[in-house]
Amino acid sequence: MNTADWIEIGQFCHIHEIAFSFIDQLHDIGLIEITTVEEHRVIPVDQLTSLERMVRLHHDLGINPEGIDAIFHLLDKVDRLQQEVVSLQNRLRLHEDF
Repeated sequence: MNTADWIEIGQFCHIHEIAFSFIDQLHDIGLIEITTVEEHRVIPVDQLTSLERMVRLHHDLGINPEGIDAIFHLLDKVDRLQQEVVSLQNRLRLHEDF
């Protein structure tokens, strides 16, 4: 397994000055994936952007993990609705051309 694909939780927590328990709570809710590689708890690098956004919501706005879960659920729903709008607009343009 390539170590460039993972970041150690301890390193992430140290850099972002957050407690391990916050990461564990996010994992318990299902917002992030935690894996063990060579006896180190790690998260996939492709989740880093989302995790950093969660940390900012927690630090800057004081939002708890359950609130972050609700926010991410709503953001996902908004993204899906925006994709649907674009799809419908494209279909409408096809029919307008005739």
